[in-house]
Amino acid sequence: MTVLLALLAASPALTAPVMAQAPDQRRGDQMKALQARKQGRILPMPEIEKRVLPQMEGAQYLGFDFDASAAIYTMKFLRNGTVIWVEVDARSGQIVGRTDR
Repeated sequence: MTVLLALLAASPALTAPVMAQAPDQRRGDQMKALQARKQGRILPMPEIEKRVLPQMEGAQYLGFDFDASAAIYTMKFLRNGTVIWVEVDARSGQIVGRTDR
């Protein structure tokens, strides 16, 4: 945890995609995600995690954010002091981008 805090303090830009949203916007995205999930338009986060986490061997999973307009989950990992962002299509569960490749 100390390494993570030091990393975040030293590099605030690393957290910008997750923290850039205002609380009301994040709440709105959460509600849109819930509605889309209930309508079957996107996969639930536990299903996304089941697909992605095995591919991130040796990385600590830190959490996710959801972009309702793009239907993209952005998952955040930490491996050997490096933050890794993984973008996942919420409809298909397919990884569409990674910062470690």
